[in-house]
Amino acid sequence: MTLLRDHDLARAFDHASHTYDGLTALNPGYRTGLLRSARRLALPADGAGLHLLDLGCGTGASTRALLRAAPRARITAVDASAGMLRRALVKPWPARVRFLHLTAEEFATTREDEGPFDAVFAAYLFRNVTDPDAVLRAVRQLLRPGGRFAAHEYSLSGSPGHRALWSAVCRGVVIPAGTLTGDRSLYRHLRRSVVAFDTAPEFAARLTRAGLTSVRVAPVAGWQTGIVHTFLARNGNPTTTEERVL
Repeated sequence: MTLLRDHDLARAFDHASHTYDGLTALNPGYRTGLLRSARRLALPADGAGLHLLDLGCGTGASTRALLRAAPRARITAVDASAGMLRRALVKPWPARVRFLHLTAEEFATTREDEGPFDAVFAAYLFRNVTDPDAVLRAVRQLLRPGGRFAAHEYSLSGSPGHRALWSAVCRGVVIPAGTLTGDRSLYRHLRRSVVAFDTAPEFAARLTRAGLTSVRVAPVAGWQTGIVHTFLARNGNPTTTEERVL
């Protein structure tokens, strides 16, 4: 089975959107991990005066984490799946949060005037895009100098044990659950996309090649340790004045 890409992947997410929140709620630590990654951005003053981008927001779980980490920030959330966005939009949000139906690539190439952003948060995005390097280059263009970046991503440590655990969880839990909801192809894609994607050291190196600086990798807690990581970086080195602002 090949990986789902572009419109095929968006359609699969559209179909799965009505059960997506329920299935992710069964994953111990799913929302806690997102919140921990958002807080690792270490945004000052509860985000007051900052404009943040949630790239690949899905049903809004990552947006909610970003809002909890920076409750006074203005947030633009973007996703390629109309179905996932419909689920996000029925939830209560403050007026400073808005949602746009665009792919990450479309947003980066058609909405340059939206930036610059003070921080970009991307959860479970990069292994699902056709050209992650192009999206990373776009992220740099969207970020102001010294701006912060965090990716929360399934990216295996490189340990055979972590890879075996991921495959066992997918075969024993994730794919059977997805099959019951009629979304087997999406959750088979999930298993394969994680195995095919960069290991954590490889993705960190990819961030550095893209020109991001101060790259750090932190594992999430719980059973997903070694399977999901937070990747933190900056867009260049901030000046002293910029560091005081952000």
